[in-house]
Amino acid sequence: MILKMIRDADDAEDLTMEAFAKAFRNLHKFKKDYTFSTWLFRIATNNTIDFIRKKKLKTMSLNSTMSDDSGNSVNIDVEDDENNPQDEFIKSQRIEMVRIFVDKLPAKYRKLVQLRYFDELSYEEIAVELDKPLGTVKAQLHRSRELLYEIASGKAGHI
Repeated sequence: MILKMIRDADDAEDLTMEAFAKAFRNLHKFKKDYTFSTWLFRIATNNTIDFIRKKKLKTMSLNSTMSDDSGNSVNIDVEDDENNPQDEFIKSQRIEMVRIFVDKLPAKYRKLVQLRYFDELSYEEIAVELDKPLGTVKAQLHRSRELLYEIASGKAGHI
């Protein structure tokens, strides 16, 4: 997954090791109610997103024509991995369901979830945006995930 995101084997290997190290350091925070692989995947994804933001990887257009060593014109053909319309519809329905659950959160949690998961801001960026201590942001995001779980599982009668 990391290699697909950054397309550099050396950096992907470093980020993978870093993700495992972060997971190991934060193992005490892992909730046994959740799947370990999902938790680890989220750590790796967030770590990679932070890496991309910091590095601002350079991209090139696939529409431009390149030349090989002999001076011959070469086009780059890329396979389309996009989902078919049915998969896109299912994905949009899932996103809509998540938004419905998020809309049921109290306003302070709803804002945090919006910034973290929809706007993909880091914890530090959220703390700056909301002018809150980093620890408060982390604690409230943890609580918002618990509330979302309660809402999704139908246990949230008091919200």
